[in-house]
Amino acid sequence: MDQPRRSVLALAVLSMLAEEPMHAYRMQQLIKERRKDDVVNVSQRNSVYQTIQRLTRDGLVEPAGTERSENRPERTTYRITDAGRVTLHDWLRAMLASPAREYPEFPAALSFLPHLSPDEAAEALAVRANGLVRRLAELDAEIVEVGRVLPRLFVIESEYQRQLVDAELAYVRQLIDDLRSGILTWPAIGHRD
Repeated sequence: MDQPRRSVLALAVLSMLAEEPMHAYRMQQLIKERRKDDVVNVSQRNSVYQTIQRLTRDGLVEPAGTERSENRPERTTYRITDAGRVTLHDWLRAMLASPAREYPEFPAALSFLPHLSPDEAAEALAVRANGLVRRLAELDAEIVEVGRVLPRLFVIESEYQRQLVDAELAYVRQLIDDLRSGILTWPAIGHRD
């Protein structure tokens, strides 16, 4: 049998089900309530259902029952299996221990920067810098707010994100300075003027 395909959403589903059996909608709700949607993409509820189907096929979760309440459709509650608990543990250790190649949009955009003029690039990066400043403020507020009621363990992903955003902001500001001063320039490839 093939190894189950690891994903952040699958890890989140297994983690939720390790706490208690629940249905997909509740998992999505909890991820959002706990502000884990900063690190787990649950914007499409269907992706949660697809992940549960895949984990069920892989024998990592199983239906625990169905429930119906008032005018709502029937919901299947799932629970983690013993194999799911082992997989959750293995995935978590591997994700913590081994840097993975990830493909975020920003480095990809930087690699194609010559398609903009240096002025256009500086302008777009200035907008990004403003967004990063706002994101730092949000993370700072979240860390303080959660820290008032829960131990630090529950904000370490926010601490990590804050460090990344802070480093990115410093880099973007330096890049803007280099573009505006002319230290970094190029002839734009097919840009619109």
